[in-house]
Amino acid sequence: MVSAVRLIDSLLGGHIENASLLLRWGGAIWLTNLVIFALWYWELDRGGPAARAEGERRFPDLLFTQMATPEVAPPDWEPTFVDYFYLAFTNATAFSPTDVLPLTRWAKLLMLLESAMSFSLVILVIARAVNILN
Repeated sequence: MVSAVRLIDSLLGGHIENASLLLRWGGAIWLTNLVIFALWYWELDRGGPAARAEGERRFPDLLFTQMATPEVAPPDWEPTFVDYFYLAFTNATAFSPTDVLPLTRWAKLLMLLESAMSFSLVILVIARAVNILN
């Protein structure tokens, strides 16, 4: 997140003059943010991976399709990091709710923060790159 803030500061200050470099940095930061948010979702959902592995049955913070529709998955289905990464990706690229629903306030706020950061980063990087090219 710090890198994203620094990139946005550089964009607004006009410090970056190379469009190719700007697009590469923006893409790298966007991908890094996906991994960071996926890790946060994975760490925070239902008390974290340790609590889930020990079988502590807490109420879910994130409702995956397989949990809401048990007939589409094995009875012992549990989300893995790939599921949380998919959530982070779809949340960063869609302008609508993903197929994973946030059920708690922290999940809603984290998804809101990710969407806002992703949207801002993409818009500012593309706008600056177009400005540099013209």
